[in-house]
Amino acid sequence: MALTKTADNGSQAAAPTAGGTSTPARRRTAAAGGGRPLVIVESPTKAGKIAGYLGNGYVVEASVGHIRDLPRNAADVPAEHKGASWARLGVDVDNGFEPLYVVSPDRRQQVGRLKQLVKDASEVYLATDEDREGEAIAWHLVDTLKPRVPVRRMVFHEITPEAIARAVANPRELDTALVDAQETRRILDRLYGYEVSPVLWKKVLPKLSAGRVQSVATRIVVERERERMAFHAADYWSLEGTFAVTGRRTGADEGEPTTLRAKLVSVDDSRVATGRDFDAATGRVTGDVVHLDEAGARGLAARLEGRQVSVTRVDEKPYRRRPYAPFTTSTLQMEAGRKLGWSSAQVMRVAQRLYENGHITYMRTDSTNLSNEAINAARTQARQLYGDAFVPAEARRYAKKAKGAQEAHEAIRPAGDNFRTPGQLAGQLARDEFRLYELIWQRTIASQMADAVGQTVSIRLAGRSSTDEAVEFTASGRTITFPGFLRAYVESRDEGSAAADDDQGNDDAERRLPRLERGQQLDTRQLDAKGHTTTPPSRYTEPSLTARLEELGIGRPSTYVSILQTIQDRGYVWKKGAALVPTFVAFAVVNLLEQHFAQLVDYDFTASLEQELDEIAGGNLQRVDWLTEFYFGGEGRHAGGIAKSGGLKQVIGQRLEEIDARGVNSIPLRATGPGGEPVLVRVGRYGPYLQVGAEEGARVSLPEDLAPDELTQDKVEELLAAPSNDRELGTDPDSGLPVVVKAGRYGPYVTTVVPEGSKDAPRTASLLSTMSPETVTLDDALKLLTLPRAVGAAPDGEEIQALNGRYGPYLKKGSDSRSLESEDRLFTVTLDEALAIFAQPKQRGRRAAAAPLKELGADPVTEGAVTVREGRFGPYVTDGETNASLRKGDDVESITLERAAELLADRRSRPTTKKTTRKTAAKKTATKATATTKTAAKKTTAKKTTAAKKTTKKAATTTKAAATGTDAVPAG
Repeated sequence: MALTKTADNGSQAAAPTAGGTSTPARRRTAAAGGGRPLVIVESPTKAGKIAGYLGNGYVVEASVGHIRDLPRNAADVPAEHKGASWARLGVDVDNGFEPLYVVSPDRRQQVGRLKQLVKDASEVYLATDEDREGEAIAWHLVDTLKPRVPVRRMVFHEITPEAIARAVANPRELDTALVDAQETRRILDRLYGYEVSPVLWKKVLPKLSAGRVQSVATRIVVERERERMAFHAADYWSLEGTFAVTGRRTGADEGEPTTLRAKLVSVDDSRVATGRDFDAATGRVTGDVVHLDEAGARGLAARLEGRQVSVTRVDEKPYRRRPYAPFTTSTLQMEAGRKLGWSSAQVMRVAQRLYENGHITYMRTDSTNLSNEAINAARTQARQLYGDAFVPAEARRYAKKAKGAQEAHEAIRPAGDNFRTPGQLAGQLARDEFRLYELIWQRTIASQMADAVGQTVSIRLAGRSSTDEAVEFTASGRTITFPGFLRAYVESRDEGSAAADDDQGNDDAERRLPRLERGQQLDTRQLDAKGHTTTPPSRYTEPSLTARLEELGIGRPSTYVSILQTIQDRGYVWKKGAALVPTFVAFAVVNLLEQHFAQLVDYDFTASLEQELDEIAGGNLQRVDWLTEFYFGGEGRHAGGIAKSGGLKQVIGQRLEEIDARGVNSIPLRATGPGGEPVLVRVGRYGPYLQVGAEEGARVSLPEDLAPDELTQDKVEELLAAPSNDRELGTDPDSGLPVVVKAGRYGPYVTTVVPEGSKDAPRTASLLSTMSPETVTLDDALKLLTLPRAVGAAPDGEEIQALNGRYGPYLKKGSDSRSLESEDRLFTVTLDEALAIFAQPKQRGRRAAAAPLKELGADPVTEGAVTVREGRFGPYVTDGETNASLRKGDDVESITLERAAELLADRRSRPTTKKTTRKTAAKKTATKATATTKTAAKKTTAKKTTAAKKTTKKAATTTKAAATGTDAVPAG
């Protein structure tokens, strides 16, 4: 296994580049051997596009993402390091935090190809993305390939002929400080995960993981769910009236309304309560307000019927709305989530395709800046499409607002110095690509357009009831006299947000009121009493959680999608529609971290780490000094309170034994048991369950799709009253353990009950199809627990077993298997019979396809009929070409076409892994040496290390060299 262990002792002088000059020339001459310049990018798609622009004077090849990373597990650690105390971390913490890098197994073939191409190249251009991750990939390429020719760093923000030509003509050196920051981030995440995760294994559940950002993101979601669980709903009523203008005003135009709707705001000079006046924790009204109930609202409406009201105030103000800034990564994810209903991952997958095919600029950025060329292009196109009046005299420039904004130099916009309209690209783009490009194009054009202007009006009405109660109503309206940028683009709003609930609605919404004067009398036409119930704060969605992370300064544009995906993949969060719901395991993990490692999930501390990593990227902070304080402790100049507490290693070691596992795995509920006993949710070895009162109290397993805030008093009583499917059958004579029958996710099963804290695994077996939980006996269970049954050894030594799987009884011999005709045969099939079955050809015929469970309509991408079907692994959706399993929170009955399309789009974006067929060449030299290289040079071009980024792209095995075209850039 090829590897590199890099040291950081600063003992050697910085070298300009690996085998190259420190000052690159504008044009270069090919090597004496006639080699061509080699351009290395990350993806095959990007390679193909750039090759077409450069022509056949260049060779363009893909690295297919990262080629090296820290060892994934003990098997990846080379033999010479396996005994080292730091080997499990992959980082030598006692020697300058040297990382141990290994070439990824699925990249070895491509690395070999790149090495051969480097040998034949006249010079090497590293054209990876210009952010920390791209810079680190470039350094890893240099450090692994070790080119002996000049090395240039080629950077661009868009893939167009002009941008690529400029990048080739103006290369730069590797930014070692940027690489340093990425290496520090990778090492930090490894130390955090590998030190904290084992604590979760011991105190919560095995195989859990902790992460510097993922644990904080999980805490944010859990805190919102706690608010919902503690929320007390309150009922209140409001009164809204329709009031008519008496007589027609002289000079009024035909379209002027003659009535207006107004809301009751005060009674006898006391403000009427609205939803914001109720305490979420108690449901009681706060402050000196009038709380209207149904009787009060309807009674007041009756007492106001037929009464006149007078206009006491008319306030008119000019309305002006500036355009929205161009998209950053986070705002694009949020807006596409709202407008298109996409997950953050889907947004970035489509944006990646648009970028790699030269349609938009780089899509991982926290900058709202536009280049002068982009500003001119947007202003020119806006003028052509909407007229001179819609373009202001001065160009608009947008300042960065995000904490530490620095990842790239431009906002996300259409590529090129002249933007193509969505209509011009319609024939080249898939449906999803077109929709996202249109969104980006509209937002960019609108950002350079004129303000929307108009007039807002606020009217206050006063009157008296038949019992002399003084009441006041208010109405507000808006008219837009000049739409400006709203002609091109209107931003959506999150459901449930305060802005979405205001009187005016979206920015382009108009509400025209009649022109009234102070003292004017209006007739009361209609009064409507309406009941309302306060609602808990909305759960986070992917877009709103991204916004919250950005607001806190946690994470960066390149990490938002991975954060959201990780907390779902790790089982901490699941989706209910678009909402992110935390699991009870997430509650337990957050309980543990908050109670014993509060600093590690503190929002300010996590944001400060991001800022200090930015300082490393800027060359203002030394990597080793920072990591030393974080891990071993120090004066606390950096790494915050964790350094003052003795560092991560000491904090974990000291507090591990203090943790009460039962305490952190207990989540108290507001609900009580039948006798008023407290009720807890406990996270147990086999899943979450309700515990009533003390240890001997009733226990009930919780359904997997039950959201924590749904455990109300009524729901708890329902669960406790429901007949339990768990039944004790007796005692296993061999182990002495109780044997019970349980209801599981995949059907009923029998299991031995292992004592709490025991390291022994329980024996389990599914019930046969002829059995039921109500009638199964202890003898039946003991018979089932003999499975899998050893039938005997085949002549080749392979053991044959009889097993009962999710899809029926079968025999297994090594990797080969055969179905049995009935479940009874599991216990009676002999070795001779089994050998005869294996001697028969494997039956590969299929049953006739079952009817779909549900038909949803046409897929928006493929236009194939989308149906829900039952499969071997549960229900799934398909369009006839792609299958995607339903996920936790999805239900056959309630799934929509939009959700099915999202699942299918996600599945299409993850290519299946295919085994590479190795062709035998006439002459091929195999390199088997696994050399360990220790590089001590600090601040050299070939010095830095990087974070790993998993890639699902297939390895590119062909060299990209396109025919020379009119846009080709000469090599010499």
